Amino acid sequence: MKVLVATEKPFAAEAVKGIREEIENAGHQLAMLEKYTDKSQLVDAIKDADAVIVRSDKITADVLDAAKQLKIVVRAGAGYDSIDIQYAKQKGVVVENTPGQNSNAVAELVFGLLVYAVRNFYNGKSGTELRGKKLGILAFGNVGRNVARIAKGFEMDVYAYDAYCPAAEIEKAGVKAVDCQGGLFEMCDIVSLHIPATAETKESINYGLVSKMGKGGILVNTARKEVINEQDILKLMAERADLKYVTDIKPDADAEFAKFEGRYFSTPKKMGAQTAEANTNAGIAAARQINAFFATGDTKFQVNK
Repeated sequence: MKVLVATEKPFAAEAVKGIREEIENAGHQLAMLEKYTDKSQLVDAIKDADAVIVRSDKITADVLDAAKQLKIVVRAGAGYDSIDIQYAKQKGVVVENTPGQNSNAVAELVFGLLVYAVRNFYNGKSGTELRGKKLGILAFGNVGRNVARIAKGFEMDVYAYDAYCPAAEIEKAGVKAVDCQGGLFEMCDIVSLHIPATAETKESINYGLVSKMGKGGILVNTARKEVINEQDILKLMAERADLKYVTDIKPDADAEFAKFEGRYFSTPKKMGAQTAEANTNAGIAAARQINAFFATGDTKFQVNK
């Protein structure tokens, strides 16, 4: 089988080495398309591929139409909104992700952003500490669980809400379960977002929700840009000089947010999974999942069933 690695933003060399070893040791052929600059290059490369590994690359309907032999797409990472999963299903193409491989990297970034925020972006003025603060985790998946683990090391009080995770499971992890999303914002000094971008969640982080936060509240977004109602949050920050917003996803209204000097920070690009370890873990996991699919038909991580 021919396995294509199509990455506009390439994997680290160590990751590519690991992917190659996994694929070739299983008797498959590996093809690389790195740093491509036009969709036509992807369309051409995928024509005779049986499987493809991508990062944030867009696998749209026209790309899928070109891929006559394609049987499986694996997104090396958790989010898969860059892939047209329903059209892939119509074409009989399995789509998988690699959940958990980037989780620690994203969780560590949350605390990098938080320390930066509570110390007033290192402007020389006195800040505050994370110890003793109430941290709310919105969605208790792989990343949320790692955020909780690290927060305990900071001696924070940790709360979580997840519409799809039973309260008993949250409590079992040593985290206080909250019974509604609004209650999480009302109760906590800091809220860290870990929800996917779905029809239900898009722009759900809005004025009414975030306004429930008490004085000095901090909103952290390392999830998806689409979950934020940017105009609502801009309005709220204009009204409340005590609120801070930190993110690794540059908003569309970045220039407007930047006016709130000392209360807003965004990394130049999405940084959650940008560690050597996460890059390698996700890439190798993707290769192993493809090998398992071809060997036994394993679809454990399929997201378009």
